Amino acid sequence: MGRFYEEFEVGQRFETGRRTVIEPDIDAFAGLTADFNPVHMDEVFAAQNGFKGRITHGPMIVGMAFGLASRADVMDGTVLALLEIGWKFVKPVRPGDTIWAVFTVLDKRPSRTPDRGVVTLQIEVLNQHGAVAQTGSAKALIRRNAKVC
Repeated sequence: MGRFYEEFEVGQRFETGRRTVIEPDIDAFAGLTADFNPVHMDEVFAAQNGFKGRITHGPMIVGMAFGLASRADVMDGTVLALLEIGWKFVKPVRPGDTIWAVFTVLDKRPSRTPDRGVVTLQIEVLNQHGAVAQTGSAKALIRRNAKVC
């Protein structure tokens, strides 16, 4: 179970586990989204165009970051909605790269509905070298703990 609104504090930091991105991940994402851009699907094309080989779809890594947060018991079952997201793609992620994410609480406020609140998170996705591959922020609508309300 994820964390309830009351369990988030400004400045609090959560680190996720790691996940290695593999070629079948890219292929599956391309199939789901119908994004078969050759920078993702064609090793030679991607290498000839400055990427040193295939790269992942940027939005796939965004989704993986949120999935890693769910597996780390930060969001699973308590986040009701993703309200807003802003994102930057800093470095390409390639097949074989291992990623992980750091979520830092920037802000929290009650919502108009008493059983939930809004938490703003800063998110960094890092690769196996500790370099930032993607960074962003998100506002999430999070359940309050019914025992506290």
